[in-house]
Amino acid sequence: MKTMVLDIGGTALKSAVFNSETNVLEEIRECPSEGFLGGAHIVELVIKTIRDYAQTVDFGTIGISTAGQVDPEDGRIIYANQNVPGYTGIGLGAIVQQEFHAPTYVENDVNAAAIGEAYFGAGQNEKNFVCLAYGTGVGGALYLNGNLYHGSSCSAGEFGAVITHPEDRHPEEDLFSGCYEKYASTTALVKKAMEYDPALTNGRLIFTRLDDPKIQEILDGWILEIVYGLVTITHTLNPSCIILGGGILEQPYVLEQIKKKFYEHIMPSFRHVEIRRAELGNKAGLYGAAMLANDRFS
Repeated sequence: MKTMVLDIGGTALKSAVFNSETNVLEEIRECPSEGFLGGAHIVELVIKTIRDYAQTVDFGTIGISTAGQVDPEDGRIIYANQNVPGYTGIGLGAIVQQEFHAPTYVENDVNAAAIGEAYFGAGQNEKNFVCLAYGTGVGGALYLNGNLYHGSSCSAGEFGAVITHPEDRHPEEDLFSGCYEKYASTTALVKKAMEYDPALTNGRLIFTRLDDPKIQEILDGWILEIVYGLVTITHTLNPSCIILGGGILEQPYVLEQIKKKFYEHIMPSFRHVEIRRAELGNKAGLYGAAMLANDRFS
């Protein structure tokens, strides 16, 4: 059986067909999602994308990984931030299922990525791990006792909202003020670098300037911010490993320094915890969406 899979982000929409006989993603495509145009636009784009595949591919189920908090029981978007305005409350699963008459499963993108890593990547053979993705913000997922943990209202894993700098906390102005993602996201790194040199508008440019002592100082400070959050998560959840994703983690220096500083900050009884880079890259959500749909509808 083949499964139509999509991974919806604020910037891009990735799609493919998953062949369950070979465990291979086929017909992989990507297009701009333009999430800033809103939730209704995302729904239209999803339907158009699936229609395009349906012209040449026969699929039995649909799996969707998406930004935002999701109720997987009905595929409804519980909450989405300003990156996709008007997305909150949309019953994406019901809309897609009605349109294509195919069983449809919708899951949060980092949760889906964690499932992908559990089946095919860095989480194989692990029953207790945490997955974090560093990008525009910081997303998280918990895989506990061999299962994805959703929490009481399907919103577990919001590690980006952990308060790490209470001195900067002003929730009446910004609910995420003083929180982890304001300091540990790739956005935070770029913002800090641009304060020094406005030309440093992305992570790749920053890493071309490692010979600059000030850039090295900014980068090392940002890595320490990542470590502070990981130490809190480790001491709270006691996972066997922590899987880190996001394009910035492809830089060997980042992972090396995270590991070095992480073990300096945790209790000796927690030093069995492994820090691993995600192995599936930007395909993790597609793999996870496929496996979640297959498990639900098989």
